[in-house]
Amino acid sequence: MFRFEELEIWKRGIEVMDRILDIADKLEKRGLYRFAEQMRGAGLSVVNNIAEGSGCDTKLEFKKFLGYSRRSIYEVVSMLKVFKRRGYIDSEEDIVAELEELSRMTMGFKKTL
Repeated sequence: MFRFEELEIWKRGIEVMDRILDIADKLEKRGLYRFAEQMRGAGLSVVNNIAEGSGCDTKLEFKKFLGYSRRSIYEVVSMLKVFKRRGYIDSEEDIVAELEELSRMTMGFKKTL
């Protein structure tokens, strides 16, 4: 088992990532391919940076990757807000709440390192 697989923030991120991918699939079905790809990339960045950081040799380096992950969370939230505003998605509130919690968890974990 890889270290990241044991991390609660990664596990939680994967759950949220599934929902982000569902939204990207819906965007793609509407012909919004660029938006779908951007959403997938930012969403994957959230969990991939946690995973990549867990393989770092130092805590300082791992903290940097957690920062990248958190910034990707913000990117996803921004896209969700814009897509909702434009009527591309029905609602973003519940997933935004999950992302907000994941952001807090990421910062809390970063502080413990």
